[in-house]
Amino acid sequence: MQETKSTCCYCGVGCGVIIESEGNRITGVRGDPQHPANFGRLCTKGSTLHLSAKAEGRALQPELRRDRDLPRQTVSWDESLDYVADRFAEIIREHGPDAVAFYISGQLLTEDYYVFNKLAKGLIGTNNVDTNSRLCMSSAVSGYKATLGADAPPACYKDIDHAGCLFIAGSNTAYAHPILYRRIEDAKATNPDLKIIVVDPRRTDTAQAADLHLAILPGTDVALFNGLLHVMLWEGLLDMAYINSHTEGFDALKNTVREYTPKMVADICGIREADIITAAKWFGAGPTLSLYCQGLNQSTSGTDKNAALINLHLATGQIGKPGAGPLSLTGQPNA
Repeated sequence: MQETKSTCCYCGVGCGVIIESEGNRITGVRGDPQHPANFGRLCTKGSTLHLSAKAEGRALQPELRRDRDLPRQTVSWDESLDYVADRFAEIIREHGPDAVAFYISGQLLTEDYYVFNKLAKGLIGTNNVDTNSRLCMSSAVSGYKATLGADAPPACYKDIDHAGCLFIAGSNTAYAHPILYRRIEDAKATNPDLKIIVVDPRRTDTAQAADLHLAILPGTDVALFNGLLHVMLWEGLLDMAYINSHTEGFDALKNTVREYTPKMVADICGIREADIITAAKWFGAGPTLSLYCQGLNQSTSGTDKNAALINLHLATGQIGKPGAGPLSLTGQPNA
């Protein structure tokens, strides 16, 4: 039996796996105990990953139809690749390089991304490379760039072990990122004083285990985050030294949140004033790590939601230190 280390291609945790194979047949998959994302743990999908490599139900050879009205026919790899290359070349000669495009996936490896971009931009001469990662994460990207100046999450999974408060928004982590949630459970068991706040209109599995569930009305996230900042202002929970040294535009933000009183935000969001105040105090006390996903991103105001949450970290200095920072959870391991 041969063993090969790789990465699970499903959710954004990016668990390390050890693939067991005999000859050219994959026989099993288990977690890699040395991988820092999962330390050997796998969820149901990851532990049955080898079943997706079974021959039954899979396309074993290329199939080609030269006209839409004709049925597909099995062809060799050489014939199919030559056909694709010839059609691309013909279209480019007639209509130019921007007449073709590539649509790829966040489940590709970094090296695959690189090759596709080299092919499109370096050889063909087009920027027409898109990916389903954009549909997942464009709001997170623009939120990071608008507030931090770069799409570079300033936190990591290890921060869970050092956090005093976990602020989970728009993410049913227990269901969508189960191995990451195991780390949250471990952190809570090690530190019972760890506060877990979940912002979600639904009472999800993650929300049921929270110390505080803010079941806001859908679409009211920005109002909630502004309301939290309003309370932090009044309670003296801001890090003014950090604000003055490392941020810009705080006075404008302060004017924006001036009217977002707990009463106003409670009416907008459909939650209790006392819960807003409690959440603000827990967040401000820190160290606070925010975990958020498609509940914020998949929205017509996704960028504003991301930016408003990141602003809480900047205003309280909950960033750039152990256990603190805004950490966007992706839907795929290489999004």
